[in-house]
Amino acid sequence: MITRHNLAEQLREYQIRSKHDWATASFFSSSTTSYTSRVDIVIFVIWELVILALLVFSAVSLYIRHIRLAFILICITLPLFVCMKVTKQIRLARKKKRRMLLPLSM
Repeated sequence: MITRHNLAEQLREYQIRSKHDWATASFFSSSTTSYTSRVDIVIFVIWELVILALLVFSAVSLYIRHIRLAFILICITLPLFVCMKVTKQIRLARKKKRRMLLPLSM
């Protein structure tokens, strides 16, 4: 028989299991969220490193006076940055929605 106590206990165990106490190393995020998986964090750190590398290459190309190359690299970097932010928000919204459905499914 399912009681309120058992339901609360299962929910508490699930929350303890799904909680991540380690911090994310993110250059472009203002806050860290506790409901991202390690795979998501690795993907976004790789994206951020690629964006950072493109920004450094554009700065170097400006230094050696290759204006076109710097402009092209910045034009590639900005859509990547926007795409990364949108993808991150979509994934977080999906996870938040799944978490909100959890107590109803139990």
